[in-house]
Amino acid sequence: MNIDLRSDTLTTPSKDMLDAILSAKVGDDVYGEDPTVKELEDKLARMFGMDCAMFFPSGTMANQTAIKLHTNPGDQVICDKYSHVYNYEGGGGAFNSGVSFKLIDGNRGMFDANQLLESINPKEFYHSPLSSLVTVENTTNKGGGACWDINEIKEIKKICNINELSLHLDGARIWNAIVKKNENPKDYGVIFDTISVCLSKGLGCPMGSVLIGNSEIMKNSLRTRKVLGGAMRQIGYMAAAGIYAIENNIDRLKNDHLRAKEIGEKLVNKHFVKKVEVIETNIIVFEINNAIKKESIIQAFNKLNIQFDWYSMGLNKIRIVTHLNYCDEKHAYLLNSLENIKI
Repeated sequence: MNIDLRSDTLTTPSKDMLDAILSAKVGDDVYGEDPTVKELEDKLARMFGMDCAMFFPSGTMANQTAIKLHTNPGDQVICDKYSHVYNYEGGGGAFNSGVSFKLIDGNRGMFDANQLLESINPKEFYHSPLSSLVTVENTTNKGGGACWDINEIKEIKKICNINELSLHLDGARIWNAIVKKNENPKDYGVIFDTISVCLSKGLGCPMGSVLIGNSEIMKNSLRTRKVLGGAMRQIGYMAAAGIYAIENNIDRLKNDHLRAKEIGEKLVNKHFVKKVEVIETNIIVFEINNAIKKESIIQAFNKLNIQFDWYSMGLNKIRIVTHLNYCDEKHAYLLNSLENIKI
């Protein structure tokens, strides 16, 4: 048995999703003529209570488009030090939009309104970059799947309004937060200027993210996507996968969350684990004991055909991500392996 929990992007389409893909009606989306893409975009815009949406090949491109829409070259984006837009998008903010980042030293990828207020550069002090955009990531990847308190986000929005800052949500795993907190997507739509949501993580699609916003800010999104190389033709096949996932794969995320909790409970008592970070959703991050070499841990799990994310969290941390293709049988095997592993 092979168990791969490096990421929730490792899923493959179910038979029902494949059926939806193969039966999709398609057209040329570059001409705006793919009916299934339009259906997906309209569905998500309505779900979040916003005007319009645009399908993208990746979450990085959706986020980079949002940054481009909200900023001018030389501006500054404010985000947490753990943010995906800063750490894991290849320096795209600087490359694509000519922006710099002001990093907030938050808690597990989250910051509060007071920290934001302290991070804003005064407009009249022209020696500093102009603060123009704030980004929030929910759930936080590098923060171990942590969920923001939506009331804190509302306070952050007040600060943004007072200081004329745009607010973008990197919602790559927003579905996990919504399920965990029992929230309504419209709760986010009334707060944020733009929202990116991913279809290829917890929802199990082969590809795709969608950028959602109101018509005024989104009016240049098509041109920006084109410039970034994101124009697609008969992409309705993948949009059909997204529609299927939204209708069938959101509620089941609670299963991923439960399994993550159970894995964490096993890890707490292992001698090679120094600390298991708080587990809220489908991501487990644990710190290894200083006396144990990471390579020894990797070798022990490799012998059992078990893969975790060994490196992306840093030298002394390991990430585990539960997902759609991680079934009860695999879960039982992993829990038993954790119980008996020798390192």
